[in-house]
Amino acid sequence: MVLLMTGVSCGFPPATSPATGNGVTTLAAGLEVPWALDFLPDGGIILTERPGRIRLINAAGELQPESLLVVNDVAAQGESGLLGIARHPEYASNGFIYVYYTYNDGGGLYNRVRRYIMEGNTLSADRVVIDRIPAGSIHDGGRIKFGPDGRLYITTGDAGNADAAQDTGALNGKILRVTDDGGIPEDNPFPGSPVYSYGHRNPEGLAWDNLGNLWATEHGSSATDELNVIVQGKNYGWPAIRGDEEKEGMVSPVINSGSHTWAPSGAAYLDGSIFFSGLRGESLFQVVIDGVTVKSLKAHLEGKYGRLREVVVGPDGFLYVLTSNRDGRGSPSAEDDRLFKIDPASLD
Repeated sequence: MVLLMTGVSCGFPPATSPATGNGVTTLAAGLEVPWALDFLPDGGIILTERPGRIRLINAAGELQPESLLVVNDVAAQGESGLLGIARHPEYASNGFIYVYYTYNDGGGLYNRVRRYIMEGNTLSADRVVIDRIPAGSIHDGGRIKFGPDGRLYITTGDAGNADAAQDTGALNGKILRVTDDGGIPEDNPFPGSPVYSYGHRNPEGLAWDNLGNLWATEHGSSATDELNVIVQGKNYGWPAIRGDEEKEGMVSPVINSGSHTWAPSGAAYLDGSIFFSGLRGESLFQVVIDGVTVKSLKAHLEGKYGRLREVVVGPDGFLYVLTSNRDGRGSPSAEDDRLFKIDPASLD
């Protein structure tokens, strides 16, 4: 059974759990609070661990025992730390890897995006792309991805300052858009600003569908978690509206969790569906879409592997999912945290 969408914005009860097959393979175990991953051209995988390590799974599928890099100035406090990672679209020619992380400058916490150059199994710092994004022990956003336009998109949480989400002069509570070296694109909605959309509480997932629409997941306040279609320059309402509420000049979510909690994080598009990982929801959620209309919501693997942080579609068309059971809010097994490879056909 699935839940059918009858309107554009609606709170859903808990999603149902379709039967799953045996198409789940463990690629890595014993990770320490992994947060994000990306693929290298040779089939290898780079991933972050929140305490400050970048790890490599080589093309043969072997987790390397040594870190590619330990980011020494990471401040891993609560939800902050080493978060997003993204490979440049032209990585084969420039070797650029981007990471998002929290640091303490002595006077407070901030987030930044730094670019590294990868040569062999070595990462070396190149430049800071964007800096002094207000940070905190909660609501740090952290997802970074290159869009189809070649620009770098960055999600930032409100860092516990809800009012900042409505201030287009502030960097927190936003989705940002910059060039690959940190410049401001001329077609950004606010001249001279990296702000692409605002009014966000804690967005952690970004995915583009086959039509080029940008979808983003967002943590609500205890409930009313959101899936939004992002349009540049638009205000997504936090903290003025939540759930199905509406207000002139603000955009309500395409779908929200109502009185239930997904705690959505990573997002990916595959074959007519947006998949997103659920932390407190402990599920891999699938939203079947038609354009920007939601047709149904499904929950897979419900409670089977605990808190799920990231989902990425690999070059082989499989789903790659990270758990987050060692983040202080889960019940880790002896093998946690883990990276799974999931055959999407097994989720039907």
